[in-house]
Amino acid sequence: MSRKTRVLLVEDEELARETLDFYLNTIFDEVVLASDGQEAVNIFKENYKENLFFDLVLTDLQMPNLDGMGMIDEILKLVSDQRFIIVSAYKNNEDLLRLINLRVLGYFVKPLNVDDMMQMLKKAKDEVLADTKPSQKADNKLIKLNDRFTFNLENEKLYLDNNIVKLSKRESDILNVLIQNIGNMVSIEEFKSEVWKDETVSDSAFRTNMKRLKDKLLEDDFIISQKGFGYIIEEPLKN
Repeated sequence: MSRKTRVLLVEDEELARETLDFYLNTIFDEVVLASDGQEAVNIFKENYKENLFFDLVLTDLQMPNLDGMGMIDEILKLVSDQRFIIVSAYKNNEDLLRLINLRVLGYFVKPLNVDDMMQMLKKAKDEVLADTKPSQKADNKLIKLNDRFTFNLENEKLYLDNNIVKLSKRESDILNVLIQNIGNMVSIEEFKSEVWKDETVSDSAFRTNMKRLKDKLLEDDFIISQKGFGYIIEEPLKN
């Protein structure tokens, strides 16, 4: 059975919000509504704290309180590979240049061409579901960390029971350091050097990020903490 797909719809115009909500609900399992960028950020953060994520954020750009670009910046601080679709009253070249390097699946100008938008939404869902399970062609690149967690070396994604675990950039970077040193203890200083590079970071800031990562592994945590030494992922299970 396919997992539940979730979308965050951000639109300040009531009629447009209701129309988009209708079409989104014909494709995705759950649609959460926000009327401006700040409300969307608040909803995203509340879900993030509960380890709940959105497969797609569909948003306008010109909105009160916090515009679409500002909202996107805030969301990317939490989930660096978040997918977006933009629906706007006009195309702004400056915004397009900023969006070009982000995971923006489409940019639609109002009034909407419903057929084009529906095609893009279906494509977005297909991409979401394709990303849910590790590639069968990459079995030799899968590390079985324990009975429930698997790491795919090809796409650098962590899976719980074949469902992708959404990680922030820092959490992902910390996990990658452990994966690269699997079977060996990694000290806090090594993490700080590898993850934060030339940035200055305190031990407490590192531990906060490590705790957030481990909180997402509560189902069957595979990261072992050795007080005074560091952290380790033991040699993986044999397939």
